[in-house]
Amino acid sequence: MSAPSAPSPEGGLSPEHELATDHLTPDIGRRSRRGGAVLLGAQMVRVLGQMATLVVLARLLPPQAFGLLAMVAAIGLVLDLVKEFGLSSATIQKSDITHAQVSALFWVNAGVGAALAALLFVTAPLIAEFYGQPELEGIARWLALGFVASGLTVQHWALLRRQMRFKAIAGMETTADLVSFGTAIALAVHGAGYWALVVQRLIPPILLLLASWLICRWRPARPASAPGVRALLGFGASVTGSQISAALARSVDQILIGWLWGPAVLGLYERTTRLLLVPINTINAPVYAAAMPALSRLLDEPARYRSIFCQAMQKLGLLTMPVFALAAVTADWVVDILFGPAWHRAIPLVALFSVSATFLPVLMAAGLLFLTQARTADMLRATGLDAVVSVAAIVAGLPWGVIGVAASIALVGVLIRTPLAFWLAARRGPVGVGAVWRAIAPPASIALAIAVIVGGLRVITPDATPAAMALVAATALVIALIGLLAWPETRREVRQVLARGRLSFSPS
Repeated sequence: MSAPSAPSPEGGLSPEHELATDHLTPDIGRRSRRGGAVLLGAQMVRVLGQMATLVVLARLLPPQAFGLLAMVAAIGLVLDLVKEFGLSSATIQKSDITHAQVSALFWVNAGVGAALAALLFVTAPLIAEFYGQPELEGIARWLALGFVASGLTVQHWALLRRQMRFKAIAGMETTADLVSFGTAIALAVHGAGYWALVVQRLIPPILLLLASWLICRWRPARPASAPGVRALLGFGASVTGSQISAALARSVDQILIGWLWGPAVLGLYERTTRLLLVPINTINAPVYAAAMPALSRLLDEPARYRSIFCQAMQKLGLLTMPVFALAAVTADWVVDILFGPAWHRAIPLVALFSVSATFLPVLMAAGLLFLTQARTADMLRATGLDAVVSVAAIVAGLPWGVIGVAASIALVGVLIRTPLAFWLAARRGPVGVGAVWRAIAPPASIALAIAVIVGGLRVITPDATPAAMALVAATALVIALIGLLAWPETRREVRQVLARGRLSFSPS
């Protein structure tokens, strides 16, 4: 049971009011569906803004500018996870957390964020020397400010998610992103160069800090220890360890490419990666935000837990797998339309990263099974093993340049990482390995059919004419519709969508 709301001595609500979750449980399925829809709608607005900004900035700035930011961002990605220390997940997952415990976690996050900012500021000259790029010293020192702001935001953000206040979350994230996009474009137009990208990265954490403290009324107590904090820190440490393993696996390629071949090559690689990661992160974020608090409250109802998880996994696959399969076989069109002829060398990278993107969303979603079941030790082992496999794939591809790295990542991801991740995540708990594979079978079959049939069609229609594009789009759509009608569970979902006009996540 979560802590009850009690009057404060001043007559208002106590701090425990912002922690209470008992009122969510009776209709948690409806809240999860509605929250997922709100977040997904907001994410679609954000992804359109991100994609538009990505395209505009790619035409205003050279690849070297993106490469310089990527050199620091690869390191910052790891530090950002250390700053959070997995304590937002601890706050969301624990059903009976107290005000004293959240206050203690707040001061841990704030202290770690400040320490990491100081560390990045002091080591900025070493980063610049490692890459041989003196501009990185100033970039790293300015980006250090983001860690201070983020450290002060972690627990307020976790409390908003814990209480499933998805409209507030969506509004804050969307506003912060849109302001950063507009500012970056304006600065790039006026010749700010890579500083436009620095400002773009700094605006969201600062705006989210201000907005989260304004909307979430909870305030921390003075720094003090609290009963049960050690267990929460242990939970957070395991989550952080697994996240760092995953972050290192995602960053090693960019660190090595930047070190070996410089910012221009890294900029090409990083922009191509981001072209695919923006929609992945945009779609996965609302799935995590909506599903984690819902599933965490359903551990005592394994049938509902299994149904909601499998439906979420299947719908995630339907939203991503066919789209990225189509992008893989139309990579030349994607690059010409979005980036222009100056980025022609990115075509094979777009094709290979699109292959990786077909499995990444569902692979990432499998991590929900660890977090919501508090299987942090299992998650640490699984992500550590996945990191070893990922780094080995990157190193194996280096002799063939950036194309070799991208090809190795895609091949190993499809054949090894995805089956291994599913087995490790589902070998315990309410959701079995077979249930996970059955959930993604419909989207995977549709994606494979699109890759084979549209890929063959592209041999006949290689030119980017309006007629050829229309034919390819129509063919992909027909394949998707046939695939949806071929599987009983997706056929039933189509009937529900036609009857209700929206997706349903209610358990069967």
